[in-house]
Amino acid sequence: MRTLVALLLAAAAAISAELDPAILRFQIPANIQWTGTDPVKRFTLYGDPTKPGLYAVLIKWPPGSGTRPHTHPNDRFVTVLSGTWWVGTGKEYDMSKTVPMPAGTFITHTAGGIHFDGAKDEEVILQVVGMGPGTTNYLDAPK
Repeated sequence: MRTLVALLLAAAAAISAELDPAILRFQIPANIQWTGTDPVKRFTLYGDPTKPGLYAVLIKWPPGSGTRPHTHPNDRFVTVLSGTWWVGTGKEYDMSKTVPMPAGTFITHTAGGIHFDGAKDEEVILQVVGMGPGTTNYLDAPK
Protein backbone atom coordinates (compact mmCIF):
# COMPACT_ATOMS: atom_id res chain seq x y z
CA MET A 1 0.00 0.00 0.00
CA ARG A 2 2.84 2.38 0.87
CA THR A 3 4.40 1.71 -2.53
CA LEU A 4 1.16 2.60 -4.29
CA VAL A 5 0.83 5.85 -2.31
CA ALA A 6 4.46 6.75 -3.09
CA LEU A 7 3.92 6.10 -6.79
CA LEU A 8 0.76 8.22 -6.85
CA LEU A 9 2.53 11.08 -5.07
CA ALA A 10 5.46 10.89 -7.49
CA ALA A 11 3.09 10.90 -10.47
CA ALA A 12 1.20 13.91 -9.08
CA ALA A 13 4.48 15.80 -8.57
CA ALA A 14 5.58 15.01 -12.11
CA ILE A 15 2.27 16.24 -13.55
CA SER A 16 2.38 19.51 -11.61
CA ALA A 17 6.04 20.26 -12.42
CA GLU A 18 6.70 23.12 -14.83
CA LEU A 19 9.38 22.91 -17.48
CA ASP A 20 11.48 25.84 -18.63
CA PRO A 21 10.71 26.25 -22.38
CA ALA A 22 14.17 27.80 -22.89
CA ILE A 23 15.63 24.43 -21.85
CA LEU A 24 13.10 21.88 -23.05
CA ARG A 25 10.35 22.06 -25.67
CA PHE A 26 7.97 19.20 -26.34
CA GLN A 27 4.93 18.29 -28.40
CA ILE A 28 2.21 16.05 -27.01
CA PRO A 29 0.54 13.97 -29.76
CA ALA A 30 -2.97 14.97 -28.70
CA ASN A 31 -2.08 18.64 -29.31
CA ILE A 32 -0.77 18.24 -32.86
CA GLN A 33 -2.67 20.43 -35.30
CA TRP A 34 -2.22 18.73 -38.67
CA THR A 35 -2.25 20.94 -41.77
CA GLY A 36 -2.13 20.32 -45.49
CA THR A 37 -4.23 19.37 -48.41
CA ASP A 38 -6.03 16.07 -48.59
CA PRO A 39 -5.02 13.37 -48.36
CA VAL A 40 -1.61 14.08 -46.78
CA LYS A 41 -1.31 16.00 -43.50
CA ARG A 42 1.82 17.58 -42.01
CA PHE A 43 3.06 19.05 -38.77
CA THR A 44 6.39 20.85 -38.40
CA LEU A 45 8.24 19.84 -35.24
CA TYR A 46 11.35 21.96 -35.82
CA GLY A 47 12.65 24.48 -38.33
CA ASP A 48 11.08 25.24 -41.69
CA PRO A 49 11.48 22.68 -44.51
CA THR A 50 11.10 25.43 -47.12
CA LYS A 51 14.16 27.33 -45.87
CA PRO A 52 17.87 26.47 -45.45
CA GLY A 53 18.64 24.63 -42.21
CA LEU A 54 17.65 21.63 -40.16
CA TYR A 55 13.98 20.65 -40.09
CA ALA A 56 11.87 17.86 -38.61
CA VAL A 57 8.30 17.19 -39.74
CA LEU A 58 5.59 14.62 -39.15
CA ILE A 59 3.71 13.40 -42.20
CA LYS A 60 0.44 11.47 -41.96
CA TRP A 61 -0.48 9.31 -44.96
CA PRO A 62 -3.97 7.80 -45.18
CA PRO A 63 -4.44 4.26 -46.51
CA GLY A 64 -4.01 4.00 -50.28
CA SER A 65 -1.92 7.17 -50.63
CA GLY A 66 1.67 7.60 -51.72
CA THR A 67 4.10 9.11 -54.19
CA ARG A 68 5.26 8.33 -57.71
CA PRO A 69 9.00 8.07 -58.49
CA HIS A 70 10.84 11.15 -57.26
CA THR A 71 14.08 12.47 -55.77
CA HIS A 72 15.14 14.93 -53.09
CA PRO A 73 18.14 17.29 -53.39
CA ASN A 74 19.39 16.48 -49.87
CA ASP A 75 19.55 13.35 -47.75
CA ARG A 76 16.38 12.78 -45.73
CA PHE A 77 16.11 10.64 -42.63
CA VAL A 78 12.76 8.95 -42.07
CA THR A 79 11.47 7.06 -39.04
CA VAL A 80 8.21 5.13 -39.35
CA LEU A 81 6.31 6.04 -36.18
CA SER A 82 3.14 4.07 -36.85
CA GLY A 83 1.78 1.78 -39.54
CA THR A 84 3.73 0.12 -42.33
CA TRP A 85 5.37 2.28 -45.01
CA TRP A 86 6.00 0.62 -48.36
CA VAL A 87 9.08 1.70 -50.35
CA GLY A 88 10.51 0.98 -53.78
CA THR A 89 13.44 2.26 -55.83
CA GLY A 90 13.89 3.10 -59.48
CA LYS A 91 12.03 4.88 -62.25
CA GLU A 92 9.36 2.20 -62.79
CA TYR A 93 6.39 2.86 -60.51
CA ASP A 94 5.04 -0.48 -59.30
CA MET A 95 3.66 -0.65 -55.76
CA SER A 96 3.60 -4.47 -56.00
CA LYS A 97 7.42 -4.33 -55.93
CA THR A 98 7.67 -2.34 -52.71
CA VAL A 99 9.16 -3.55 -49.43
CA PRO A 100 7.37 -3.08 -46.09
CA MET A 101 8.93 -0.83 -43.46
CA PRO A 102 7.08 -1.43 -40.17
CA ALA A 103 6.85 1.03 -37.28
CA GLY A 104 10.27 1.67 -35.76
CA THR A 105 12.13 1.38 -39.07
CA PHE A 106 14.73 4.05 -39.89
CA ILE A 107 15.19 4.91 -43.58
CA THR A 108 17.74 7.14 -45.33
CA HIS A 109 16.63 8.69 -48.61
CA THR A 110 19.94 9.44 -50.30
CA ALA A 111 20.10 12.77 -52.16
CA GLY A 112 19.19 12.26 -55.82
CA GLY A 113 18.07 8.65 -55.30
CA ILE A 114 14.96 7.73 -57.26
CA HIS A 115 12.30 6.14 -55.07
CA PHE A 116 8.56 5.88 -54.51
CA ASP A 117 6.59 5.00 -51.44
CA GLY A 118 3.19 4.85 -49.86
CA ALA A 119 0.67 3.59 -47.33
CA LYS A 120 -1.25 0.54 -48.49
CA ASP A 121 -3.99 -0.64 -46.13
CA GLU A 122 -3.42 1.46 -43.01
CA GLU A 123 -2.61 5.01 -41.95
CA VAL A 124 1.13 5.73 -41.65
CA ILE A 125 2.85 8.46 -39.67
CA LEU A 126 6.46 9.32 -40.54
CA GLN A 127 8.99 11.61 -38.94
CA VAL A 128 11.21 13.17 -41.61
CA VAL A 129 14.42 15.01 -40.71
CA GLY A 130 16.63 16.80 -43.21
CA MET A 131 18.33 19.98 -44.31
CA GLY A 132 16.18 22.50 -46.10
CA PRO A 133 15.02 23.52 -48.41
CA GLY A 134 13.39 20.11 -48.60
CA THR A 135 11.84 19.65 -52.01
CA THR A 136 10.43 16.72 -53.96
CA ASN A 137 11.25 16.45 -57.66
CA TYR A 138 8.90 14.06 -59.50
CA LEU A 139 10.15 12.21 -62.59
CA ASP A 140 6.72 12.42 -64.18
CA ALA A 141 3.43 14.09 -63.44
CA PRO A 142 1.11 12.12 -61.14
CA LYS A 143 -1.51 10.16 -63.08
